[in-house]
Amino acid sequence: MHRCSPIKRLFITKSHDVLKFCDTASKSNFVAVDTEFVREKTYWPILCLIQIATKDQAVAIDPLAKGIDLQPVYELMRNKSVLKVFHAASQDMQIMFNASGQVPSPVFDTQIGAMFSGYGDQPSYATLVQKILGESIDKRSQMTDWSRRPLTNDQIEYAIGDVTHLIHVYNRLISELEDSNRISWAQEEISHLQDQNLYNTDLRELWKKIRLRRPTPRALAILREVTEWRELTARKQDIPKNWVIRDESLAEIALNAPHTPADLERVRGVNERLANGRYGAALIEAVNIGLKVPQEDCPDPDRGKLPLKGHANLVALLQALLKLRCDENGIAAQLVATRKELDLIATEDEPDVRTMAGWRREIYGNDAVALKHGEIALTAEGLSVHVVRT
Repeated sequence: MHRCSPIKRLFITKSHDVLKFCDTASKSNFVAVDTEFVREKTYWPILCLIQIATKDQAVAIDPLAKGIDLQPVYELMRNKSVLKVFHAASQDMQIMFNASGQVPSPVFDTQIGAMFSGYGDQPSYATLVQKILGESIDKRSQMTDWSRRPLTNDQIEYAIGDVTHLIHVYNRLISELEDSNRISWAQEEISHLQDQNLYNTDLRELWKKIRLRRPTPRALAILREVTEWRELTARKQDIPKNWVIRDESLAEIALNAPHTPADLERVRGVNERLANGRYGAALIEAVNIGLKVPQEDCPDPDRGKLPLKGHANLVALLQALLKLRCDENGIAAQLVATRKELDLIATEDEPDVRTMAGWRREIYGNDAVALKHGEIALTAEGLSVHVVRT
């Protein structure tokens, strides 16, 4: 069992302590970072705690403390000479982007790194701490209300513990990745987290997250308008978007194009108060905008659909080969190919997918093409599956 050496712990509520710690941390090669936030009743997440650890000290900084200046934290997040280590970084990166307008850089995500070291698909933080350090995390404080003050000692200890363990998890993963010569593979995947476009929501693309039954171009044009309206309304009022109107209701509105409050009131999930109030008027206006979109500018419901049918059996074989090769290499399958990428490999001669480039092609892509062309086959021997040349 690994025993994490004790380090100095501090709960910070004063600006001068933030500055002092961040000045010290800026001299480190890397820091571990985590955040606690709540967003059950707001559109924008409320940052409630920032945890940062070096190899010598770990702190929990209280963003809700009166008059506290967090600028030194954001400067540390931008400091190119200090690597920021997160676990499952995307939400923390979004929080930092919302607060400072920039994403932390450079970064390392231990969840992604672990997926290159045989720890499975998207391993949880608790799983890594258990498997790598042989320790269990006390989760009793995990679901507490982090916005309430004062925080309890148990909450603070839990929060700081996240980053103290993360220091040791990172060190072990880096060692394993160096031994397997896969650091560059992990860094290539992690680098996508630093694309600022990931954290800048394109309001005109949000409609794609809502499914319609038998969509038409016109229905999708309406859906695009009402979805954008909902997002802007939720932002302006800082409330969860489903408090404005739910996805299911937006889908019904897109399909039925209500013209009047009475029409709108017939939509499932829309009550009389909403239909006859300012939300109702705004929704009908958005519907009318969607109805006026020129036909050639309406979204194409067939975009992204597969050009061929009848390839399911081949995709099943490609999936079996993917699992075999990934198990042999100790890499999570989702890092190598998604179902959509397998569909394209099955149906196109030269698919433009990441699976057919770089290290992914080396461990799987070449074999996928060979399987498709009948140059190799899968065979079973007892409970084992093997690749044979034909």
